[in-house]
Amino acid sequence: MKYPIGIQSFESLRNDGYVYVDKTALVYKLADTGRYYFLSRPRRFGKSLLISTLEAYFSGKKELFDGLAIEGLEKDWKEYPILHLDLNTAKYDSAEALLNVLNDSLANWETAYGTSPTEVTPELRFKGIIRRAYEQTGQRVVILVDEYDKPMLQSIGNETLQDEYRNILKAFYSVLKTQDRYIRFAFLTGVTKFGKVSVFSDLNNLKDISMDERYIDICGITEAEIHRYFEEPIHELAAKEAIGYEECCDMLKELYDGYHFETGTVGIYNPFSILNTFDSLKFGDYWFETGTPSFLVHLLKQADYNLNNLQKEQVSADVLNSIDSMSRNPIPVIYQSGYLTIKGYNKEFRIYSLGFPNKEVENGFVRYLLPLYTPVEENSTDFFAANFINDVRSGNPDGFMERLRSLFADGDYRIAGDMEKYFQNSLYLIFKLLGFYTEVERTTSRGRMDVVLKTSDYIYVMELKLDGTAEDALRQIDERGYAAPFMSDGRKLYKIGVNFSSAIRGIEKFLIE
Repeated sequence: MKYPIGIQSFESLRNDGYVYVDKTALVYKLADTGRYYFLSRPRRFGKSLLISTLEAYFSGKKELFDGLAIEGLEKDWKEYPILHLDLNTAKYDSAEALLNVLNDSLANWETAYGTSPTEVTPELRFKGIIRRAYEQTGQRVVILVDEYDKPMLQSIGNETLQDEYRNILKAFYSVLKTQDRYIRFAFLTGVTKFGKVSVFSDLNNLKDISMDERYIDICGITEAEIHRYFEEPIHELAAKEAIGYEECCDMLKELYDGYHFETGTVGIYNPFSILNTFDSLKFGDYWFETGTPSFLVHLLKQADYNLNNLQKEQVSADVLNSIDSMSRNPIPVIYQSGYLTIKGYNKEFRIYSLGFPNKEVENGFVRYLLPLYTPVEENSTDFFAANFINDVRSGNPDGFMERLRSLFADGDYRIAGDMEKYFQNSLYLIFKLLGFYTEVERTTSRGRMDVVLKTSDYIYVMELKLDGTAEDALRQIDERGYAAPFMSDGRKLYKIGVNFSSAIRGIEKFLIE
C-alpha cells in the first residue's frame, strides 16, 4: 500500500497508485448545492488535497474519478476555467511579499486570458481576468484559494503589517462578490477565520462549512474509514508492536482521534499522523514534529494566559468561528489551529467546552511549551522527565523535590510579571509532562496547587503554596483529608508540603511525611 504523505495533487495521487480515502461524494454535494464556501481546518489535515480534488473535478477529468463515489453521481462532466491561488508559498514579512505572490498568479492568468492597461491594482486585474475567462470560454469561472490566511497568521504581533495585509486581501477577495455573474464556484481554505473588520467583511455571500455537520469529515479520516481502507496496515502495526489488534486500534484512537468540529459529530483522526504511522509501522508524534507555529506562543504570552485553563475553556460559537485580529484572546487561534477541540456543549447557554483532542497533541503541546516557560532546555525535555520519573517510581520524594527546587533556582531569567502565573504555568507543564508516565490528579485555587501522583507502588499527595509555609501546606493535607481516600490503599503514601516563595523566586522549603 502506498501512502500519500505530503502529496497534495489529486491527479498525481490517482495516477501513481496511492491509497485515497474517498471524499468525492462530499465534493459533488458542495458543487451541486452551493457556490461560495469557506473551510477552516488545522494544518496537515488535507485542505490542499481537497482543493486539488475540486480542481480535477471542475477540469472535467472524469478518468481520475473511476471507481470513486462521484462516478455514480456526476452525469455531465464539464471543463471550467479555473483560477487556483495558493498563498502557502512565501514568507510574509512585508507587504511586498504578499503583492509578489498575487502578482505571480495574476501574471500567469493574464497569459491565458489577457490584460487591460487600466487594470493597475491586484483587485482590478483579478476582476478583469474573471470576466475575460468567462467571455473566452463560455463557462463561468471556478476560483480556489488555498491557505487564504497565511499572510495574516505570519504577521500576528505586527499590527502595522496586519493592517496592510488586511486591506490588500479585503479588496482582492471582495471581487468574488462583485463578479458573481461570472463565477460558477468559489472555495477558500485556511487554518483560521479572521472576522469583524477583516478580510471577509465584504464577502457576506461566503458559506462557512467549518462547523457544518454535513461536511465535518470532508478532511481527515473517520474511524469507519480507518477500518474500510487500512485493515491490513493495522494488523501489520499490531504485529510489529507485539500487541493485539484491539489494543492497536485503541492506541490509534487515543493518539490520533478526537477532533470534533461540532458537538455530537463523529470523531476525526489526524490524517497526517495516521498515514505516517501506517507507513513507518511505528507510533509517533508525527503531526507535532512538523512544527508548531510561533504565533501560538506569542499569543499565549501576550495574553499572559494561565495554562491551567486550557482544558477548562468554555466559549461561544462566535468566539470559535472568528478571530478578531485585535483581540488578546488566544483561544480561537489555538482551537482553529487544532490544539484544542470541542469536548462538550451546553445547549441552554450555547457554550462549547474545549480540550486537547488526543494524546499526540497534548503531549506535543506540553513538550513544546515546557522550555519556553521553564528553564528546561529545548533538547533535554525527555532527559528532564526521565530523572523525575525515576525518583517518583523508586519512592524517592527527597530526590524528586530537590530536582524541583533546583529547577526553579535556575529559573530567574524566565520570571517576568505575575509570580503566581509563573508558578502555576510552570507547575502545570511539569506535572502535565509527568502525567504521561504516571497518574496525576490536580486541583488548583488561588495561590496554591494540590497534586496527587500515583505509580504502581507509591502515592504522593502534595500541597503547594505560594508565599505561605511548608508547615501550613503539610498541615492542610491532614486537616482537609487530602490523603484520606488513599489510607486503605496498599501502596506506600507520602505527604509533601511545599512553599513557593516570590521573594526568592523558587521553592523556599518542602517537608515530607
